[in-house]
Amino acid sequence: MNENKSTINWFPGHMTKAKRKIAEQISLVDAVAEIVDARIPFSSRNPDIPELIGKKPHIVLLNKCDMADDAQTALWIKYFKDTGAIAIAVDSKSGKGVGEFKGAAMSALGNLIKKYEAKGMSGKPIRVMIVGIPNVGKSSFINRIAGKSMAKVENRPGVTRGNQWFAVDKHLELLDTPGVLWPKFGAQAVGEHLAMTGAVTDRILDTELLAMRLLNILKVKYSSLLTARYGVDNLPEDDYEALCLIGKKRGMVIRGGETDTLRTANMLLEEFRNCKIGRITLEGIDFSA
Repeated sequence: MNENKSTINWFPGHMTKAKRKIAEQISLVDAVAEIVDARIPFSSRNPDIPELIGKKPHIVLLNKCDMADDAQTALWIKYFKDTGAIAIAVDSKSGKGVGEFKGAAMSALGNLIKKYEAKGMSGKPIRVMIVGIPNVGKSSFINRIAGKSMAKVENRPGVTRGNQWFAVDKHLELLDTPGVLWPKFGAQAVGEHLAMTGAVTDRILDTELLAMRLLNILKVKYSSLLTARYGVDNLPEDDYEALCLIGKKRGMVIRGGETDTLRTANMLLEEFRNCKIGRITLEGIDFSA
């Protein structure tokens, strides 16, 4: 990847269609639940979502919280609540926090439910649209809350192509939408963070450079986790040298004793994504890289 490139274009045509569908169908729902990655709450948000949902009640689900730093997740929950949204930490795979969603939705729509009751429409199901960028866990969340595999799940970007309704029970219906991403990442760090977590393909960035960017963050915020995982203390300030040292510690060397940096980079990214290094949040509440 060219380090001087400040933006990354990654906007398949089906995502333009998905954005249009959200705008067209927002009137069909009572509230919107936005799923973000708890490790990168800022970068995994679509900046168009607030405009698209308008004044609809807004629930933010910080998914994959079991892979994120608890202290940082708590700060992000406070941040979203301060903006007027309801925020919940969830993990769709384990089910952690998912049980809180229905109660949160009913609470957010308390006034609407009272209006239904006043009109003799008690028991009318509330409808919630599920939105989020690709690979953030929308389908996994729907499957978990419904208690069975109702939505297609696959660990790659852009699986869901069309809007789909799912009846969780007689009181709650969900509208699943295709993942929506924006035409350009306004900051290089946003694209990098999405690639680090696997939300977008690695192929849009140089693997070794991406791993060095990740190391740069971990050295500052989670140096103790690096020490525990790789047996390294006081990593060099230079990110390339740090990558080489970790590779040598893991025996990833080629002829002549040099580090196989590509293999090391792939290993580092894979271990971060699989939470083997530890529970990590790449973005602090101040949105710093």
